[in-house]
This record gives sequence, structure tokens and C-alpha cells, in this order.
Amino acid sequence: MIGYKKIVVLGFALLALAAVFSLSGLKFSFDLQPFFPEGDEELEFYQDFVSEFGTDDSYLFIAIENRSTVFDNGFLERFHQFSLDAKTLPFVNRSESLTTLSYPLKTSFGYMGLPIIHREDTTAYKEDWRRIQEENIFVNSLIDTQATSLVVVLETDENLDYSQSKELLGGMEVLLAKHHLDTYHVLGRAPFYKAIVELQKSELIFTTIASSVLVILMLFLIYRKAAIIGIAFTSIGISLVLFLGVVVLMGKELTALSAFYPILILIVGVSDVIHLMDKYLKELDSGKSNTSAMVVALKGVGVPTFLTSMTTALGFLSLLTSKLEGIRDFGLISAIGVMVTFVTVMVLGSALLVLVNKRYLLRDNVGFSWSSGKLTQIQKFTGNHGRAIIVGSLIFGLVCLVGVFNINTNYRFYKSLPKNSRIASDFQYFQTNYAGSRPLEVAVIAKNNHVVSDYNVLKEMDKLEMRLQKEPAIKSIQSVTTFYKFANKANHLNKSSYYSLPATKEEFDLLTNDVQKLSRKRYSRFVNEDGSKARITARVLDVGSDSLVHIYKGINHFIDNEIDTTKVAFSLTGKGYLLDTNANDVRNSILQGLLAAIFLVGLLMAFIFRNFKVLFISVTVNIFPLMFCGALLGFLEIPLEATISIVFALVFGISVDDTIHFLSKYKICLAEGLSKERALGKTFSETGRALVITTLILFFGFAVMLFSNSEPSLIIGLLAAVTLLSALVFDLLLLPVLIRKYL
Repeated sequence: MIGYKKIVVLGFALLALAAVFSLSGLKFSFDLQPFFPEGDEELEFYQDFVSEFGTDDSYLFIAIENRSTVFDNGFLERFHQFSLDAKTLPFVNRSESLTTLSYPLKTSFGYMGLPIIHREDTTAYKEDWRRIQEENIFVNSLIDTQATSLVVVLETDENLDYSQSKELLGGMEVLLAKHHLDTYHVLGRAPFYKAIVELQKSELIFTTIASSVLVILMLFLIYRKAAIIGIAFTSIGISLVLFLGVVVLMGKELTALSAFYPILILIVGVSDVIHLMDKYLKELDSGKSNTSAMVVALKGVGVPTFLTSMTTALGFLSLLTSKLEGIRDFGLISAIGVMVTFVTVMVLGSALLVLVNKRYLLRDNVGFSWSSGKLTQIQKFTGNHGRAIIVGSLIFGLVCLVGVFNINTNYRFYKSLPKNSRIASDFQYFQTNYAGSRPLEVAVIAKNNHVVSDYNVLKEMDKLEMRLQKEPAIKSIQSVTTFYKFANKANHLNKSSYYSLPATKEEFDLLTNDVQKLSRKRYSRFVNEDGSKARITARVLDVGSDSLVHIYKGINHFIDNEIDTTKVAFSLTGKGYLLDTNANDVRNSILQGLLAAIFLVGLLMAFIFRNFKVLFISVTVNIFPLMFCGALLGFLEIPLEATISIVFALVFGISVDDTIHFLSKYKICLAEGLSKERALGKTFSETGRALVITTLILFFGFAVMLFSNSEPSLIIGLLAAVTLLSALVFDLLLLPVLIRKYL
């Protein structure tokens, strides 16, 4: 390889060029489907439900404000015209608002519609508002409790992608401006998709640039040589480009976790290049030629660096045990990225180093005496205070356990939205003034030759709906019973007290034909073709996943004990419901995979070092940083959710690298005939320096995420940065003590 260094450089340059041209095919996605657990019975049920009734997120809610009151003639006229014109927007199938809907009223001439809001009669506004409040049918769904905003509900095509969402929202903004409706808030799949994809793109660009600047700065502070910085950055930069090219080649889409890829490549690449460069420069400084120095360097750090890359990759591959395709993809792609970086840095980096004259690489003070002196002091400290270090570690572990047991999982969707963004502000507006944004579906399945439009089945549905209404977090409940209640009300002079199912079956039978006429196409939104199934829809406030799971359990208990299940079966479903109820299983599967990775890495190290005591040492040293990470979650009251739980695999995969480098160097020193203490001294002075440098770069690399607009990314960056510092502390303090005691 070294003999063909120019060919190697040319080959990587051509590969990088091809990868750059492929980047136009890089795709971003905000599809929740990959974050549902595969093989789950509830997921399969939901998919069957969607095939009959459609998705639960094909809506766009537009809340338009008129600060003093919406009961203003000029505002109502503009709002009404917008409601009508909104039907012409791309991908919109239906538009509804309080100015386009009406109350049905039965007269001797048939049914007629009474306006809910008499737009043109300003004298009727007070009575209109009184009736709306009294009936409480539309409050928190189409009008807020203070009458300062009205909502237009647009039913859209299903599964809009980024470009379609952008087109729809662009048309909406033009239409709002046309009607001089300046203060508005939007919620639904389209704004979520647009905001999250744009966040992914901006985060990917930001982390790439910020991490690159950071790496250049750190390399300059350490080496002070332009050639070294250029070689390191070229190797790492090409690693990132090749990695993204592989992602395109695999046909994978970048998700909300994509911002970690540039940081991952940069920090892994820097770790590899520093270990290689430190050894190479040391050999050059001893008087060896470029080629001879590189041969020695590759022999010295090649295998340990390969092992560290393998263990890091194993940490990410542990995510393959997750039930979620999105998490599995992240683990697989990250593992591929680690190995692509290893190959690129070791092959291309070594070729570039050999090509450059040593006078452009070496410094007069290449030894960095300050680091050697400090590390020697640490070595002596571990030798003199071994018992205290072990006791201190155990106490630290016990304190961490307290934090671990305080971890909560009450995660809120709001936390995943970009900080200080329009979508986050709009989300909170609907959370405060309306029914929130999270959809909840209840599947209704008629049993024993019943159909869902039977009177007794509808009574059971109504019973469940009344139970749902008792939950403050559940609002805007609708089903086929709504049509029967409106028909009953229409047959009693539109009196609010009759907004209920008919009191007797005889009265109910008289309304059956009327309901079909009144509801028209809307009926099919709630009942399937043969009448065997129906849906109850609702919206749920973002009160936290654990709180919602508790609510769902209470509802299921009510269904099991209060519903006549000989006539009808009810089943909670929907995207939000699945995400909430499966959250614990997802977290558990990730953590179980992590435990498997810890065992496999320990076993691998025991096999390589031919000593099973190494398994105990490596696991012990690296379990403390993981406990510290968990303790931070508990003490800082950070809810643990699936995205954040990957930090454990991330931290373990990277932190175990230092342990491997330390043990590998120690083994080499023993093989050279050095005593245990002298071997430790040489390991501290040579490998210890590289560990400190790489950890500092890792720390600042993850610290870049503290400036992220995504709270999960910020939290993972904080946890990873601080935890990796703790891993260095345990490698420099506890690891030598255990080596003296057991090896």
C-alpha cells in the first residue's frame, strides 16, 4: 500500500469525486412509519384500519386570529371567503369552518340549514356566541374559548411528501395574504413535514461546518503544522463524502438523527488520525525515513485502531435489536460510517503522510512535555491511591444508581420540534387554545351480526365517548353518533338539550334515513362500506407519553368492564397511540441490545488478549460512564425516549476505544520485556497523550450539538460530551488500578 501511495491518493480522489456527484440523490424524510415496531399486532391492526378509513394525519388546521373578537363583520367576510377559496389549494379535498357549516333544522318542507354564525347580521353575533358556548360542540375545535380565533380545517391527500407540503403551504400563505388575514397558526402533517425536513438539512449543514472548524482549530492547537492539518482534514473530509455516497447508494433517506453523522465521522476520523499521526511523528522524530516510520506506525496502532473501530461499530450494531426500522437504520448506517472512516484514514491518511517531506510535519517540541509530566503524575497517583480510587468509584456508582432510578419516560412531542421556530409556536398555540394536534383513533367493530348503525351499538359508542370526554387531555371527539345527535336536535327545533341520541329505538328508527341525507359523504369518513366497522376520532393534548399511557389504560379498563362486548368491540389505535404505548418496549430493546454489545465487546477483548480477566476489566471501566449518563438523565429530569436512548450505544461504542488503546499499548510494552509498572509508565506517556487529545476533540465535537435547534440532538450532544469526559477519567484512574490488581 505504501509503495503505491500515489495510486492510492488518485483512487480515493476519483471515489470522492463520484460520491460528490451522487449527493444530489440524498433524500430527507419525516416519515413516522419506520419508527413503529415491526411485527407488532397493534401496528398490523392499525395498518388494516388505515386501509379502510385512511390515515389520521391528512389534515391541515389553520387558526386565524382577530385579537379583539372574531365576531366582526369585516373579519368574518374575509375568513369565510378564505374558507371557500381554500378548496382550490393543491392537494386539498375538503374545507370546513364555522362559516361554511350550518345547523340542520327539520321543517314541514324538509330540512334546511341554519347558519352557525350569521355573518351578515351583526345583531345576531351575541346570540350566536351564546349558543356556541352553550352547546360546546365546536369550542376548542373550530373556535377558541375567548372567541379570538376561528379554525379552517382542510382535508388533504394522504402522505404528502416534502415538496407537496411546501407547495400546499406556499399556496395557503398566498391565499391568506390575498384576504388580509395576517395573524394565523397552522398545524398538521404538511407544516410538520416541512419544518422537520428543513431542520434536518440545516442541522446537517451546521454540524458539518461547525465540527470541521472545530477539528481544524484543535489540530492547529495540537500540531501547529499546516501540512498535518491539511492531511487530517482531507482524510476525514473524504471519509464524510464517501460515507454520504454510500448512504445514497443504499437508497436510505436521512431522518431526524442525520445531524449526528457528520459529527460521528469527524470524531471517529480524528481519533483514528491522531493515533496514527502521533505514532508516525514519533518514529519520524527518532530519525526513521517516511516509509520506515509509517511501517512501524501501522504495526503499532493499526490493530488497536481496527479493534476500536470494530467495537464502536458493534456499539451501533447493537441498535439492530430495536423493533424500529428507523433506529436499526441509524445503527447500521453509523456502523458503516465508522468502518468507511477507518479504511479511509488508515489507507489514504498514511499515503498522504508518506508523500509529505518530514520537515513540513515535525516540530521542535513534538514531545509535548507538559502532557508527559501530568500523565506521569496521574500514573503515580493511581499507584499510591489504588484503594481510594476503587472505593471512590463504588461510591460514584451508587450515587449514579440513585439518578438512574429517577429516570422518567414522560416524553412530550413538543420537545422534538425546532426551538424558537414557527412550528413550535403554532404547536403551543393549538395546545393552549384548542384540542392539541395528536390524533387518537378508536376502532369500532360490530359483533354477532350487528352493524355499527344499530341503535344498541351506537349507545355503546356514545357511552365510550362520554368516558373519553371526562379526560381533560382528550378533546374534539367525533363519530357517526354526531350525525344522529344533530338529526335528533334538528327534529326538536334545534334545541341544544336534544343534542343526544334519541331516547327510544322507535325515535331512532325514524331518523335513520334522515341521517344518510344529512351526512352525505361525511358518513363514509366514519363508517366502512358494509357497516361492520366505524371510527371514533379525537385529538389529544401533548401531556407526556407516560401520562397518555396511563389515560389509555383507564379507557381500556372502562371498555373491558363497562361495554357490552357481545355487540361491539373497541380498540384504541392511531399513530400517536402506537408511538406512546410502544415507547417503553422500544427503549428496552435498545438497552437490551446495548447489554449484548457490552458482553460481545468484552468477550472479543478477552479473546484477543487471551485473558478473561480483560473482560471483567473492560466492562467494569466502561460501565461507570454509562451509569453516569443514566444518572444525568435522572438528576436533570430529562425524559428518556427512543431517540435519546441511542446515546448509550453511542457513548459505549466510542468510550471503549480508549480502553482498547490503553490495554493494547500495555500488552506491547509487556511483550518488550518491561515490568508491569514501567509498562504502565510508557503506556501513560505515549498512549495516554493520544487519549487526552482525542477525548478533548470528542468533547468539543459533541458540544457543537449544544447549539442545535433540536432538543433531542442538544440533549444527546450534552450527554455524550460529558459522559466521554468521565470515560477518560475512569480510563486514566480506575483502569491502571485494575491492571495492577488483576493482570
